[in-house]
Amino acid sequence: MPRTAKLALEDGTIFTGTAFGADGEVDGEVCFNTSMTGYQEILTDPSYRGQIVTMTYPQIGNYGVNAEDVESRRPHLAGFVVREKSRRVSNFRADGDLDGYLKHWGIVGIEGIDTRRLVRRLRIEGAMKGVLSSNDLDDARLVARAKAGPGLIGRDLVREVVPEKPVEWTGPLSPWAKLQSDDATSAAPSFNPEPSATGAARPHVVALDYGMKWNIARHLFSLGCRVTILPGTATADEVLSHEPDGVLLSNGPGDPEPLDYAQRTIRDLLGRKPIFGICLGHQLLSLACGAKTYKLKFGHRGANQPVLNHRTGRVEITAQNHGFAVAADSLPDELETTHLNLNDETIEGVRHREYPAFSVQYHPEASAGPHDSDYLFDQFRAMLA
Repeated sequence: MPRTAKLALEDGTIFTGTAFGADGEVDGEVCFNTSMTGYQEILTDPSYRGQIVTMTYPQIGNYGVNAEDVESRRPHLAGFVVREKSRRVSNFRADGDLDGYLKHWGIVGIEGIDTRRLVRRLRIEGAMKGVLSSNDLDDARLVARAKAGPGLIGRDLVREVVPEKPVEWTGPLSPWAKLQSDDATSAAPSFNPEPSATGAARPHVVALDYGMKWNIARHLFSLGCRVTILPGTATADEVLSHEPDGVLLSNGPGDPEPLDYAQRTIRDLLGRKPIFGICLGHQLLSLACGAKTYKLKFGHRGANQPVLNHRTGRVEITAQNHGFAVAADSLPDELETTHLNLNDETIEGVRHREYPAFSVQYHPEASAGPHDSDYLFDQFRAMLA
């Protein structure tokens, strides 16, 4: 029997559709992603903590879900919105379907609404707070709760997704072996990276995990690096105690400005170790150097964002997921802009003029998305020699 669900926005707009996934009620910032594929990677990206994600592609779930395409141990988003959930799974890699996957992890979903209308509203008015419910269907109460929601500005969502303790990355695939298991500690498949041509020891990278996608660690590992993942709350002394050759600042959710502990750690590491920042890591590196950030109207979320590389003159098609950006007029003299978004001319990359440190706002590890920017991992690897 179909279950009714409603999505209420803080401006009073109501969307009525059919519930799927788990029963319940959740609040969050309503945003949208324009990717045609990669919904499982989106679901498990910790950067979506506190958000209700709308997919613009009309049918989602066609190829099911599997145990290898996850980007963290579980989904982190608040809710999921689609035009149509596929009734049939058609892929030899599938271990289950989208509906069962969301039920298993307690994620509330809604289908059958006009997602084009919703996305147009978000583009015109900006991302809004919302409530998604399959329980209470009273319009007035839902809108009131949407208005009262906490939003993203000023919240520290990183503390909700960081790992509890350090972990050594041991393979190219996720350490999550069973789709229907809560245990994310099972061993990953064995994998031996290419040995150094000079016979030198593998360079050691400490990845500060603010909500890191696992494909970042996979890329570093595949380049022959030993990767130790630390919680993003770690201090500079804790990072240095692992004797790294370089430090990776990961992606993560929410507003970067409240994360004073992360900015302090980065300031203490600058000039002492090579640093590479991705997405939230890019914003934190910029803040640590004295820049400011601001909230974008509706963010960049998708797999087709064009970015100009100032140093090469080439245009890269990139995967992105962020709602905040570094303010160009606040960039300190020691930071040079290296990449620019060709849609809205926001900063997409910076490089420190004195220290071995650089960052990009987009996701060079993709998953899912284009591989135009893989070279950034090679650049970081070269800095570790």
